[in-house]
Amino acid sequence: MNKTEFGKIGESITCKYLCQNHYKIIDKNYYYKGGEIDIIAYDEDKNEIVFIEVKTRANGNYGLPSEAVDKRKISNITKGIRKYIRIKNLENKFIRLDLIELFYKNKKFYINHIKQII
Repeated sequence: MNKTEFGKIGESITCKYLCQNHYKIIDKNYYYKGGEIDIIAYDEDKNEIVFIEVKTRANGNYGLPSEAVDKRKISNITKGIRKYIRIKNLENKFIRLDLIELFYKNKKFYINHIKQII
């Protein structure tokens, strides 16, 4: 399995996790000039639109998944969020940016949901 396929599996597991935790998936793989937002969901409990970056790792060779989301990556994602909000007319909605890390170990995925990374 290649990196892209592994990432897609991680996104699929993340969507299932989100639905089980009172989120409604609004959009997936939203592409904009310069990047992509993995998942956009509505948090029913908090009444917020949540932009979610998903990072999946099979081992620790490249560090923690969260370490791949640096200031530059967040700045890039923020540009995509602004565009999405403008296009979808969501200016008056509460929003946040979350990171979901998935670790694959012993043939099982473990999820770490980090809310409001900025």
